[in-house]
Amino acid sequence: MRLPELEIKNLKVKSENLQGLQILHLSDLHINKKTKVMNIEKLVAFCNSLEYDFLALTGDIIDCKVDKIIPQLKALNSLKKVFYISGNHDLFYGIKGLKELLTNFTFLDNKTTFIKYQNRDIALAGISDRFSKFFKIKREEKKILSFLKSNEDSILLAHQPKDYSLAIASNTKLFLCGHTHGGQVFPFHYFVRLFQPFLAGIFYKKDTCIYVNRGLGTWGIDFRYKANSEITLLKLINN
Repeated sequence: MRLPELEIKNLKVKSENLQGLQILHLSDLHINKKTKVMNIEKLVAFCNSLEYDFLALTGDIIDCKVDKIIPQLKALNSLKKVFYISGNHDLFYGIKGLKELLTNFTFLDNKTTFIKYQNRDIALAGISDRFSKFFKIKREEKKILSFLKSNEDSILLAHQPKDYSLAIASNTKLFLCGHTHGGQVFPFHYFVRLFQPFLAGIFYKKDTCIYVNRGLGTWGIDFRYKANSEITLLKLINN
């Protein structure tokens, strides 16, 4: 991961039930052996200086074997109030080792929890990546759907935009994901759209707000064109 200039992207997201909530959204860090520990430390310091209610990290944290980047991951572990789910790269390079190092984070693959906000319980759930089946990990969609449907104020984290259908089916108020890198290098955007329903940005479907984060790191080539990296602070508003 080559660290870009750290800037915050402030977005206002319409949500009647979750107004005032602030979520810092990171995705697709793709930390590898070339990633400098100093850069991770700068990222952590930058994020921790911001005001937010929780940090959503929507997958692809790593891009090599965990034992090759232990110092980088130990530095990342200093991020505050983090809930994360797996991406396809995390599964390929070792989600077990990743979980063992990120002791300060809450892992949400196929799990549910509640966040207290203004005397309300906000339901938060995560679903494991669609590549889970290749690693003999069951995606517990029925469990997640049931949980989200039974709670009026709900948020779903997933890696791929394709999983927005789970959010729609459960009347989830906010769906956060990544994976696409916003296309990373134009005109690759058009190829990504053949496989994903959304490329990047905010979309509204029924009562659900969908946000696709372009991610912070890169994959394949360490280069972006017309798809800038982003760290997004989402503030939920009433209108």
